[in-house]
Amino acid sequence: MLSASISNDTAFHPSTFILLGIPGMQDQHLWAAIRFCSMYILALVGNGTILYTIVKERALHEPMYLFLCLLSLTDLVLCSTTLPKMLTIFWFKSHKISYHGCLTQMFFVHTVFATESAVLLAMALDRYVAICRPLHYTSILSAMVIGKIGLACVIRGLLFVFPFVILIERLPFCGHHVIPHTYCEHMGIARLSCASIKPNTIYGLTVALSVTGMDVVLIATSYGLILRAMLHLPSKDAQFRAFSTCGAHICVILVFYVPAFFPFFTHRFGHRVPPHVHIVLTNLYLLLPPVLNPLVYGVNTRQIRLRILDFFTGRR
Repeated sequence: MLSASISNDTAFHPSTFILLGIPGMQDQHLWAAIRFCSMYILALVGNGTILYTIVKERALHEPMYLFLCLLSLTDLVLCSTTLPKMLTIFWFKSHKISYHGCLTQMFFVHTVFATESAVLLAMALDRYVAICRPLHYTSILSAMVIGKIGLACVIRGLLFVFPFVILIERLPFCGHHVIPHTYCEHMGIARLSCASIKPNTIYGLTVALSVTGMDVVLIATSYGLILRAMLHLPSKDAQFRAFSTCGAHICVILVFYVPAFFPFFTHRFGHRVPPHVHIVLTNLYLLLPPVLNPLVYGVNTRQIRLRILDFFTGRR
């Protein structure tokens, strides 16, 4: 059993943290690594294929596909911030991570998560404009506007997540530097402190509700307006076509938010949930969207599906 090597009462910033992996399942780390590595490879190949297809095909340089590029980029960064270190823990027993390396990983995990949430909101805006303002679609969502929206998504994530680093830096640590997890995240590090972490808890909940929670509310509002517009379309066929353009995005929203909210609330309120269950679910919410999003859009979006098939069959 790994344990902290310092056990005095002196407050300090440890030079390293120790990531345990999945407590209680150390004997299954090898098999877990094989599964997670397979998912990571699928995420890299799937999102890389989506990016290559959209960048290469000028016919796909439209708002919907440009937002999909942003989604694929955030998915690649999201899984790449945690999976390489997780695999070294499982395969090579490399449990140590430097203090500043841990803070850097925490910063990127939360920033990219907030950014991807904003990108999903932007994609909901894209579907709203496409269905409710179709005649003004390309003029409203020009390439310059999409670039500004993408930049705003990133800046918002940076601004809201940077205080996490400040809140961790102010905390004293008294010999506890073992994190029972596979990667560094805000509350996991804060709970090692020997001081009150109430500001960390309050700010974490505030960010979750004001950023991610608000994104969910705005996405739901946009789809409420979309549904109302669809019901006023003249024919069932027109309604079906309008709904089919939103189907992939709705699936992606569910894949992103449902696995994310369960670990978030169990980490704060579900004290009876076994630690290994919480950790596995947390890892899945970082992996499932990058793995499934390319499949969802590849299957449901005809233009992308046809171009990928053309590429692999050599018909172009």
